[in-house]
Parts: sequence; structure tokens; C-alpha cells
Amino acid sequence: MNDPKNDVRLIWSRYYSAFIPAPAGPGFLDRLKAASGAIGGIAITGLLCGLMLGNGIAHPLLVAPMGASAVLLFAVPASPLAQPWSVFGGNVVSALTGITIAKLIPDPTIAAALAVGCAIGVMSLMRCLHPPGGAVALSTVLGATHGAPSYMFAFVPVAVNTALLVAVAIIFHRLAGHSYPHVVPKAASTHGTSDPAPILRTPSEQDVEEALHAYGDTLDVDAADLQVVLHDAEMRAAERAHGRLTCGEIMSRDVISVRESEPVADARQLLHERRLLSLPVLDNAGRVRGRIGPLDLAREGETVRDIAAEPYVVHADTPVAALLRPLTGGGWREAIVVDEDRMLRGLITQTDLLAAVALRA
Repeated sequence: MNDPKNDVRLIWSRYYSAFIPAPAGPGFLDRLKAASGAIGGIAITGLLCGLMLGNGIAHPLLVAPMGASAVLLFAVPASPLAQPWSVFGGNVVSALTGITIAKLIPDPTIAAALAVGCAIGVMSLMRCLHPPGGAVALSTVLGATHGAPSYMFAFVPVAVNTALLVAVAIIFHRLAGHSYPHVVPKAASTHGTSDPAPILRTPSEQDVEEALHAYGDTLDVDAADLQVVLHDAEMRAAERAHGRLTCGEIMSRDVISVRESEPVADARQLLHERRLLSLPVLDNAGRVRGRIGPLDLAREGETVRDIAAEPYVVHADTPVAALLRPLTGGGWREAIVVDEDRMLRGLITQTDLLAAVALRA
């Protein structure tokens, strides 16, 4: 029976979590790096602007919305709102929009509201939506109380500030090993075709796009990034579902193998006669030293040792879940099961894995 007190706690927990969501993704070290990058970015931008424009080191020329841009550039560099065009274009077009509104509308309250709204519209049309752009437009109007602002403000200091900040962010993330400007890595096909590996074919890009459209609210995440995260989440769920099953339970024990000292012709004949896709390669003591398949036979060599490829080796107690990524990604066709001394104990093919997963689904 449910405890009413626990139900009340759960309701209040969900209510407060809507206001203070749990942060996902980077750990403490990454957050420390982001803070360090923002410190350096703002300091360098202010210093260079002061030197370039003759204000000197003691008088940096910075506009306040650069602080908000720094949050996006250094804390969430993968966000679509933090990409170079979004940052630079968003700030500059918002400044131009704010100046135009300030020149046309004398009332500061109406002008401020119109500047922010129009800036959002223009940024959306130009595909450079950047939240600090709203602050740029607002500050432009509020700073025009003593006269109509000049369009030069959009270029100096806004454009100069933004360009320097983006440049510092690019250098910082390259040194930190991050991808910026952010590019979603494409998994290369093993066969050199445009088709992704079988495990990566669902959900498709169209599925993700349709799901985002049906969701209704705009999410601050690129559809391609979301697809990668969904693929990884699905794989982790599959690994967890089959986590108790071990390689020793599903491996073939009567394994046909070949010695590394045998001629290539003998290995070719064995593969053909037994209709095998691969053979474990053993040394004279029975330890696994490699594997060969039909493609390896095309290499130059007299003995099996000369043409053997690197094997994918696991142990009997290795969870079957650990084979899902290697054997479905196109890199391997089989996993060779060995003991602590690398002696052959069994073999698991893609067919073995498919049967194990299907029967326990």
C-alpha cells in the first residue's frame, strides 16, 4: 500500500524540480573549465578592445550583453544558440534593430518593447537566434535617452566585442579538446557507403524531426545531436536489459581454428569447405594470435601468420551486452572467447548474438 506521505513528497519534488531542474551533461571539471574560459574570454576581449580603440588597458570597451554571450560560448558550446553565426549575427542585427527602433519611436517604453520583439523576429528570419541579442537591442534603446544612437554602435563596440569573444572561444575550445564550432560527428560506414551501421538506423533523422515538431516547444538542442543521444540511450537500455547474460553462456565451444604456421592455401580451403566467415588463428601452444576471413585471403603472404588480422577478444564472464556495439557497428563479425592465458575457449558470431538477443527479448 502506498504511503500518503511519500506521495506528497513526490508531488512537491516534481513541483520544485520544474523551477530548479537537475543539470545534465558535464561534470564539475567541465564547469570549472567553462568558468575559466568565460573569465579569459571577457578579459581578453576587453583588453584588446581597449588597446585597439585607444582607451588603454585600464578602460576596456565592453557592452554588458557580452557576459550573457560568454555563458553560452563557454558553458554550452554545443547549443545551436552558441554557434559563431548565431552569436555574431544575433548581436549585430539586434543592435541594428534596436538603433532603428530608437530612431523611429520616441517613447522609450514602447521602443524598448518593440526593439526586443523585432530583434527576436529578425534573428529568427536570419537563422541567428541568440538570447543575449535581446539584451543588446534593449540596451541600445535604453542608452538612447540622450539622443538618437548612431549605427556605428552596432559595429563598434558590439561587432568588435562579439568577434573577439568568438575568436577566443574557438581557441579555448580547441585547446580544451571540445568541438567548436560544434559539428555532429558522422559515423563512417565500414563499407564506404552512405548507409549508417544497422544499429544507428533508428530513430532516423526524419523520426527525430517529426518528434520535435510534435513536441511543440522549441528545444535548445540540435536535431542531429539529439539523434546521437537517442542512439546511445537505446544502446545503453539494450545493454542493461541483457546485462546478466555472459559470453560463456552463448558461445560456440567446438570451434574450428587454424595454426598460424599453416599455408594460406590450407586456410582458404578450410573456409570454403566449412562455409565459414572467419577462423581464429592459434600459435603452437593454442593461444589466440589473430583471425582470418575471406577478405584477409587477398593479402600477400605464404602462411596464415602473414595475413592474420587483429582479433576481437573477450572472456567467458564478459557480459553479452558488451558485444552489442562492436558486433553491430560493422567493425567485427565475431568475438573470440579466451581465458586468462589467451587460450581459445569459444566463438561468438553475429548470428549467435542475434539469437541470444531475440530469444531473451
